[in-house]
Amino acid sequence: MANQKEIRARISSTSGTQQITKAMKLVSATKLRKASEAIVKMRPYASKLQGIMSNLQDSADDERLAVYFKSREVKSVLMIVITSDRGLCGAFNANVVKRAKNLLDGEYSHLVKNNSVRIMCIGKKGAEGLKRLGFDVDTTFMSTLVDISAASAFTFGQFALDQYTSGNYDKVEIVYNQFKNAATQILTNEVLLPISKASSSNNAVNSDYIFEPGKVEILQDLIPRSLKTHIYRAFLDSIASEHGARMISMDKATDNAGELLRSLKLAYNQARQAAITREISEIVGGVAALEG
Repeated sequence: MANQKEIRARISSTSGTQQITKAMKLVSATKLRKASEAIVKMRPYASKLQGIMSNLQDSADDERLAVYFKSREVKSVLMIVITSDRGLCGAFNANVVKRAKNLLDGEYSHLVKNNSVRIMCIGKKGAEGLKRLGFDVDTTFMSTLVDISAASAFTFGQFALDQYTSGNYDKVEIVYNQFKNAATQILTNEVLLPISKASSSNNAVNSDYIFEPGKVEILQDLIPRSLKTHIYRAFLDSIASEHGARMISMDKATDNAGELLRSLKLAYNQARQAAITREISEIVGGVAALEG
């Protein structure tokens, strides 16, 4: 059994750690409130934009829009991986890295061997994790989430769109955590480009509208806007998910520290009682020796 001095040192250390985890939980809860409000406000706009685009799907066969909808032979892929810059948020980052690895080792394994997959990481933890696994990572936009705004997200979205429309890549896929609530994040990977007509038409509403200047012209402006909005929403989802995961993780860490403190205090009391008993025994033994 450890002596009283060692146990006191562990109690002091654990108590300090508990104060830190409790403070981190409160900070994450505050940030989560702001982040969740942002994503909740964003979703109706993104959903309505997608619904408008779905109503125009009958014009998707126009050759002027073929670049967005036509499936090409996949010879190169742009994969966007969104994680956080910091840890201490449970399996939040590890799950994204694992999903990306599964895609790279499975569906895109033949392209990885030919160096035909470009992995763009948003967030340091994803870049670090994939580098450790031996993948080449592009960190050009890694710090995009530091001061996230619609402008920075749209800049990145335009970059990804240009890479696809110029023919540098035949497919653009995104991996991130979708925010559901503070305790639940939905690990998601979605194909951004080419656009799937079937999935888009699910939100279509049959309405007889007169379009001016025309459906194709509207889609030419609407499709890039919708894709960039989708990426912005993924960024907001990831940020809210990160704060939710960290809040839950720190809450559990605080509870675990409390349990450890209780067991350490019990051990300390036992050690103190044992020391007192030993001293009493020595005193009694000494008195007996003197009397003898």
